[in-house]
Amino acid sequence: MITYSWNCKTVDVHPQEEGQTDVVYNVHWIVTGVDGDYSTTNIGTQTLLVPLIEGGTFIPFEDLTNEIVVGWTKEAIGQDEVDQIETSIASQIEDQKNPVSVTMTIGE
Repeated sequence: MITYSWNCKTVDVHPQEEGQTDVVYNVHWIVTGVDGDYSTTNIGTQTLLVPLIEGGTFIPFEDLTNEIVVGWTKEAIGQDEVDQIETSIASQIEDQKNPVSVTMTIGE
């Protein structure tokens, strides 16, 4: 069984926006899937629609957690794309478990 881990701790912020400081507007996400000894990672970025974050309620940067930003990121990406990212990871892990091609070196 694959365990998926979303890391959304690296973000781009506007130092000042609408009277707030350090307003997150872009997330650099890393999704890692692990199944026993097999793992793979996909990375990307997602722009956030700042006024829509948390229904327009501003959360100060120092109060943000990975969990909060993962929620924002998944919402912005949409469930279909989240599923596609995790399906891609599952496929890559399956390829590691049951490779259809391997690289070998011929001896002298």
